[in-house]
Amino acid sequence: MVPELTFRRYDAAGAKTIRDTVESIHHEAYAAAIERGDPFESGDAPMQRFDIYTSREGFDLVIAFLNGQPVGQAWGWALGPDSAWWKGLIGEVEPGFTDEDGTRTFAFSEFMVRARYAGRGIGHALHDELLASRKEQRATLLVRPENTTAYQRYTRWGWRKAAELRPAMPHAPLMDVLILPLPLGR
Repeated sequence: MVPELTFRRYDAAGAKTIRDTVESIHHEAYAAAIERGDPFESGDAPMQRFDIYTSREGFDLVIAFLNGQPVGQAWGWALGPDSAWWKGLIGEVEPGFTDEDGTRTFAFSEFMVRARYAGRGIGHALHDELLASRKEQRATLLVRPENTTAYQRYTRWGWRKAAELRPAMPHAPLMDVLILPLPLGR
């Protein structure tokens, strides 16, 4: 059963004002990866990416609150014609797959729930809240193939693998590209 959640939505300017909250949620959600010393999730790397992401046109952040406490977050933005999102794509994709115009694809960039709140349906509710009002035709996200827990959830929620990609970022791992058709974009 999903607990009683409230959601707050932030644009880029608003997200920058709650940077400490974003960092706190990330730190707890990725505590195991940070302890292992994963360079993609440790140190300043995650918040450096956040600072870059909040410079994107149309940045959209949703934070889930339980009893007034922030328990999870998800964010992304629509891919514009000059987007670097598809750089690092591996293998062949259908013609036009990477064509972007700012209305075709929503990049579902980050998604996390504090570890102590995992397994309560908060993640799914947060995922749905971020995507519910999106008007793009589809959403895309990147997931590590070995992250079987997340991968299984995404496929249960309708996401399908379309390609592989290694993001053009320091220490970025090989990721699977998943795609989800969006109801409002049809």
